[in-house]
Amino acid sequence: MSNGFLSQEEIDSLLNGGGLSPEPPQEEILSDIEKDLLGEIGNISMGSASTALSQIINQQVNITTPVVSVTTLKTLKDSFQVPNIALEVKYISGISGENLLVMKIADAAIIANLMMGGDGKVDSHELSEIEESAVSEAMNQMIGSAATSMATMFAREVNISPPNSKIWNDSTTQLTDKIDENEDIIQVSFRLNIGDLVDSTIMQILPVITAKKIVSIMMGTETQQVEQPKPIEQKIEPQVRQSYEISEPVQAQNYSEPAQARYTEQPQQPPVEVNKASFQPLRESGSASMPRNIDLILDVPLEVSVVLGRTKKSIKDILNLGTGSLIELDKLAEEPVEILVNGKIVAYGEVIVVDENFGVRLTSIVSNAERVKSLSQ
Repeated sequence: MSNGFLSQEEIDSLLNGGGLSPEPPQEEILSDIEKDLLGEIGNISMGSASTALSQIINQQVNITTPVVSVTTLKTLKDSFQVPNIALEVKYISGISGENLLVMKIADAAIIANLMMGGDGKVDSHELSEIEESAVSEAMNQMIGSAATSMATMFAREVNISPPNSKIWNDSTTQLTDKIDENEDIIQVSFRLNIGDLVDSTIMQILPVITAKKIVSIMMGTETQQVEQPKPIEQKIEPQVRQSYEISEPVQAQNYSEPAQARYTEQPQQPPVEVNKASFQPLRESGSASMPRNIDLILDVPLEVSVVLGRTKKSIKDILNLGTGSLIELDKLAEEPVEILVNGKIVAYGEVIVVDENFGVRLTSIVSNAERVKSLSQ
């Protein structure tokens, strides 16, 4: 500075931020295209998971609107509502990495109640041991269906390990020892609707390396290390019918003196006689000479059972059974009972009493067509 004015160099320095070059922007962990692709994969795979859950609880289930974001387990613990139940599974083939499915305890309690034959109207924020086991099985079925859907999309086999469930009570709970709390993770949140009982969210947590692997498979940019085949050493033994024995070494620099060689001819092999094959003429054999081996299995024991009727009950109804309870069967009193041999129907009959013991009088034998049909069931 001179005479209270700034020089041109000082002005340029201030305009350039004091001469310091600006820091380069940090590279994004996932691009917008990768986030959209992960969201679409999650939408399709969770669609299969919702179908599996719907069949288990006999309710309409919708899992839609995936939202993909990058976060850490520590940030997630500090911001997410608790308590939750988390199911940890590991991809063991097709994809490598961990996978966490997190659900709120209130939603899990409704699912457990529906699985046990209830109406789903509960206000519990805790899960008993049997309810936690039931919800873990339901979430395992969801993850399995999602893996099957991903296998179809990836055109490869995708298998998962046995699940490990854990209750997420507070921020001190360690969900998994495979992912560090400060490590970047991919969170895919879904909206969960179960009839008019649940309108909530569930989320899927993936390590960045697993998410990148899924994206590379779908985009066809997956890199695999292909092991180079080792060269096969072949020992070549030429078939020589004539041999030469060199009596003197050949001097490369002098070609005027040819080397002396002794020729030896191998003896020829004797000719092999080849004759035309002759066969005995075929003769018809009578079927009367075939032995009947049914006698060999006449003393094999078989299990004979009689079915009076059948019915279906929910787990809730079974648990409510007690002494004196009545179970209505699907047959009328005058209908014939089924006689089964090793679990297959062979005849029908009626119940009688013989010397104060129950017995069954055969009234009809099933036809061969019905027997074959019962074998395929």
